[in-house]
Order: sequence, then C-alpha cells, then structure tokens
Amino acid sequence: MTSTGNFLQQPCTNDVRPSLSSGEAEQWKKQITSNPYRNYLYSYPHKTAYREFQPPLSLDQLWRNEPAETFFLYMHIPFCGARCGFCNLFTLPDKRADVHARYVDALERQARQWSAFTGHKPYARFAIGGGTPTLLAAPQLSRLFLIAREIMGLDTARASISVETSPETITEEKLSILKDNTVDRVSMGIQSFVAAESAAIYRPQNPEVVYQALELLGKYQFPILNLDLIYGLPGQTVDSWLYSLGQALLHEPQEIFIYPLYTREHTIVKPGDLLHHEDLRHECYTAACRVLAEHGYRQYSMRRFAKEEAGTDKAILDYSCQEEGMIGLGCGARSYTREVHYASRYGVSRKATESIIADYVSAERYDTADYGIVLSLAEQKRRFILKAILHSEGLRLADYSDRFSTSLWDDFPELGLLLESGLGEMQYEAEGVEQREDRGGNRAEAPSGSRNGDQSDARDEEHREAQSSGLHFDQENIRDTAQDEGRREDKDGDQPVSQSDARDVVQDGNNRAAPGRDRDGILRLTSEGLGYSDSIGDWFISGDIRERMEGFILP
Repeated sequence: MTSTGNFLQQPCTNDVRPSLSSGEAEQWKKQITSNPYRNYLYSYPHKTAYREFQPPLSLDQLWRNEPAETFFLYMHIPFCGARCGFCNLFTLPDKRADVHARYVDALERQARQWSAFTGHKPYARFAIGGGTPTLLAAPQLSRLFLIAREIMGLDTARASISVETSPETITEEKLSILKDNTVDRVSMGIQSFVAAESAAIYRPQNPEVVYQALELLGKYQFPILNLDLIYGLPGQTVDSWLYSLGQALLHEPQEIFIYPLYTREHTIVKPGDLLHHEDLRHECYTAACRVLAEHGYRQYSMRRFAKEEAGTDKAILDYSCQEEGMIGLGCGARSYTREVHYASRYGVSRKATESIIADYVSAERYDTADYGIVLSLAEQKRRFILKAILHSEGLRLADYSDRFSTSLWDDFPELGLLLESGLGEMQYEAEGVEQREDRGGNRAEAPSGSRNGDQSDARDEEHREAQSSGLHFDQENIRDTAQDEGRREDKDGDQPVSQSDARDVVQDGNNRAAPGRDRDGILRLTSEGLGYSDSIGDWFISGDIRERMEGFILP
C-alpha cells in the first residue's frame, strides 16, 4: 500500500477529512516536487503489471455484463518509419506494404470474432493510433474504417473519431480518406521544429516537411487539429522550446499536447545520456503554460491544452472512461472492462515486437484474454480516482460515493495531503457560484464551471497514450473475485477504513463537521498541482501494483 508516514494511522470517520500537521504536509510536498518526472502514469495499472492468465478468460463472458452504456473502439497499428529515441511504446519500424496488409487481415479476423460479443452497445469514440496509422497505404487505411463500420457496427455520425499521423506520411489521398470517413480529430506528432533537437532523439525530420504537412492539413479543415511537442530534449533550451511552441501556434491548432521527455534503460536514448544536460523540463512546462494561456488555450491536464470552442458538430454519444468499456483491436492494443484489463504481451525491442506481432498475425482465434490483470475493488477505486484528479475537472465526491457506496476520505485519507500541501483544493457549486477551499479551509468564489471543460474529451488522454507470474482466475466469478479481493485489501492492508456509513459532512477550517457539503464537493489539483501530476500519480500507485511493475521482466 502507499505509505505516507504516520498520516495513514489516523482514523477517518463520518466523511470528515483527517487533519495532519503542516510539517507533514510540507515534507510530503517536498518529496513530490523535488522529482516531478519520476513516472508517466498514462494508465492505471500500467501494462508492466500485467501477467499471463491461467486459464485464459472467455471474452464473451467478460463483455456480457460490462456496465458501460457506450464503448470506445480503438485500433492499434504498430508500425512506424523509425523508432524515436524516447519511444517505449509497442511499435515496430517496418515500411513493407505486404507486412501491413497481412496485419490488417488479422485485425479484420479479430474484429469479426469480437463483434459477436461487443456489438450490443454503441460506440461513442473511435480512435486509430500506433505507431503511425497513416504509414499504411491508402487501401489499407480505408479498410480500417470499413472494418469499424461494417463489422464492428460503428455509427460515424454518433461517434467522435480521432486518427494519429506524422508529417512524412500524410498525402492528399490519405487525408481525403479521413475526411470522407468524418474524422473529427487529426493528431500529428512533431515533437520539435528544430532539426538538431529532432536528430538528438533519433527522429530524422526536416522542418520543411513539417511545414508542408501543416499547410496540407489546413486545407482539409478537420474540426480538431492536435499537435504534439516534447520538452526536455537533449540540447534544448527554454528559448528553443518556446520557438517550437510558437511555430505550432502559428498554425492555430485547436489542441496542443506538451510532453516532458522520459527516457528509460530500454529506449535508444537512455537516462545516462542526459546526465550532462541541465534538466529544464519544469521551467519549460511553466513557460508553456503561460504562453498557451496568453493565446486562449485552457489547460485540461498536465499535457493537454485546448481552445474552449474546440469540438465537432456531431451529436456524439456520451462516454465516460471512468466506466471503462474500451475495446482494443490490433496487436498492442489494450482493452478495459470494469474489472479486467487485457492486451497482447508487451515488448519494446525489435526482436520482441516482431515475435509478438508474428504470433498475432498467424493466429486464427482471438476469443480469449491471455494476458492482463484482474482489478480488485481497491484497485478499481484507485483507478477511478486517478482518472479524475489528474485532469482539471477533478473528482466529484458524490460520484465516488455513488459508484463504491463508501466515502473517499474513509478509503483514502492520504488524499488530504493534496489539500494540506496546497497542491489540491476542494470546490463546491451552489446557485451558479463556485467556491474553492484552500488548505486553511478558507473559501473564495469563482464563476461556476470555470474549469469544467469537456470531461470525456479531457480524459481521453489515457486512451491515446495507453495503447501505445500468472493470475489464477475463475471465469464464472469475475465480479465476485474482484469484490472479494477489494474487501480483503481493505481489511488487511495498511489503510484503516471506517465501517460507518458515509454521511454528508465537511470539515471547515477549524476541523469541525458541517453537514451537506463534502459529499457534493469536487477534489481538484490546483494549477501548481497539475504541474506535478506525474509524481502525484506515481505516489498513489498501490504497493501491490508497484511490486508487480517492479517484478516485470522486459522480453
């Protein structure tokens, strides 16, 4: 379990937030802020926590009772022109058209089998990611949409559709295919407009090709153009970072994602390669936040900034990624039900990815989950919390109570550290006025909805990025198994959990209970807190999941 010192030993009852000394909070904040980039938690649990299922799980049984009202359809195309120096996603540099065609053949076989047990609910989201989907030849790219519509049952008029691309792979023919299939959002990874910075991460990229691609994209007027940039590159300065950001802004994208550079021992650029470079990532981040705000972009997460008017004219079905229901087709794609996450095996090296893709392409049956994790009730709670508080709309305490029939403060009293440290705040809405409560319990008013934004789109970030010792399990008792594991963890773990019913109470600045407020409040990260989302997310990983992640052996 997550450890926060003596704080976890304080019992929490009646939905009242526990108190702790300012010294404890400041010590915790120092730990969080001293190492902001310890881990990028784009999904919880991380795929390195997955293990082989023995026996495999029947997908028909997994999806039969999935409670989500709408689904998210994702297709993973694991091919790219070259592997970037920072990339640890499931992707393979391979430009051969025959290899791509055989892969799409396999994806179609998989879709025909999966449609039998996922076709009972509509799709509200459809995304094609990778890798680089537009590396495919035009006929294969068209096939993906045909598979989505005619086999999986996608209604393109009711679903938001997103496709990832790169500057060197887009053509008029391919963009016409995207336009004809009512794609709402095109996301292009640029990373840097400075050729030397791109070369430093083994991404051969001519800035002129980038400008030509952006000009071509502008002619098609997709509802949302997103551009990806990376800060903290070798040799990058704050000025050169802001130059790249400025070049992106000249093209007026509706959305911009900014990513801190992460390197790992299994990536081409390794952590040791950066030791002689000054770490300017947080300085670059704060400078970008300022510039983006000046240009009218709202911050929805540590990485996502968008124009408030960004969106589509479609009547899109509602979707909440906290309710799961994500169907991932293709090798490397993840699928999420409420209680089971599963995928193909994970690899990064060329040898490993080639082997895993070869097994996928040669398979005839795709109707079982062989590799993944069963989420205990306690882990479902952690995921629900992380999916909310790492984005600007925050966690509505009533949603948590309604979902789990318990109090957030009873289950996770350590979250009070966010409030006491100033990295988080409570907000309340009443009669059109939003009230924010600081660490001392003082409240200030702001116009209601000033940071709400589009909640489902804000939380789609995980689904963009997440695609990129065995569990023994009884297929007939998925729900009971998860709930029983959650009860055992609550009973036997480090966190004391009150058995009293949750009541509508809130704690004021003097630690007194006042009725009817906290249950309706929203726990959010402050602007400062959003900048430390990665370290906060890493801190909140449970001990069980961290142990599984650390025990993973990369093939």
